[in-house]
This record gives sequence, structure tokens and C-alpha cells, in this order.
Amino acid sequence: MTTTVHAPLAGIVRPLTDVPDPVFAEAMVGPGLAVDPGGVEEVTATAPVSGLLTTVHPHAFVVVTEDGRGVLVHLGIDTVQLHGAGFTVHAALQQRIRQGDPVVSWRPAEVTAGGRSPWCPVVALDAAPGAVTAVVTPGEEVAGGAALLHWV
Repeated sequence: MTTTVHAPLAGIVRPLTDVPDPVFAEAMVGPGLAVDPGGVEEVTATAPVSGLLTTVHPHAFVVVTEDGRGVLVHLGIDTVQLHGAGFTVHAALQQRIRQGDPVVSWRPAEVTAGGRSPWCPVVALDAAPGAVTAVVTPGEEVAGGAALLHWV
């Protein structure tokens, strides 16, 4: 069974090792990639997979697929410090959602202006080593909703 994880938003793909947060850079919660949305004023992050929204905060959410694979999307780095300011949640905890459904709208330009990174880690939670491969090479652009990772 292969799960395709889609980009929750458009931007430049970055390796997790370059994310300015050791939890992501050292893949402590799992492998993946980050998407840098750049200086866009506002963007809506969408579900990277279909499943159950098991965690939802203004700055991060987790969708768990039917086969139990959890995918974390973290909107920027250190954005928990914003206490939800600049974020609008569109989905509810325990809601069944489909890949591409809107989950959270936010303002990357404001995150950057506040001295934080707008990079968005997309992580295959607790995936086994070697189970996740990139579909897009770091440094390339990815469209929102396009395939980002394959998880076998």
C-alpha cells in the first residue's frame, strides 16, 4: 500500500534538514519535506491526504488516513507563539476530510515580518526509515495539491 502525500500549499520544496527547528530538521517525528510559500499575503493550507482530522490547531494539523498513517502539516516555525493570530481554521477536530479540502488559512508574509520562518514541514509521522520518498526535488516549485511524497 502506497500513500501519496500531496502538497498542502504551493511553494519551493525544502529538505527537512534545512528547517530551522531541530524537531523537524532531525526528523524526530518522522521524515518528510518542507514547503516554503514565500512572501504570499494569504494562503489556505489543504489536507495532504484524505482521512480523519485528529489534531487541529491554528498553526498545525494532523490527518490520519484510513490505514492509520498520520501526516502532520506545520504552518511556519515557532508560529505556536502567535496564539492563533493571523490564522483561520476551516475544519473541525475529528472531521472526515478529503485530500485538497481547506483546513487553515494563514498569512506567511506576516509570519516572516514577525521574524519567524514561513516554511511548512509536511511529515509522515513515525514512518519507518526509507518508507518515504520525495516526488519533488528540494529546490523545485510544487503546486498546491500536487504529489509531494510517496509513503510505502
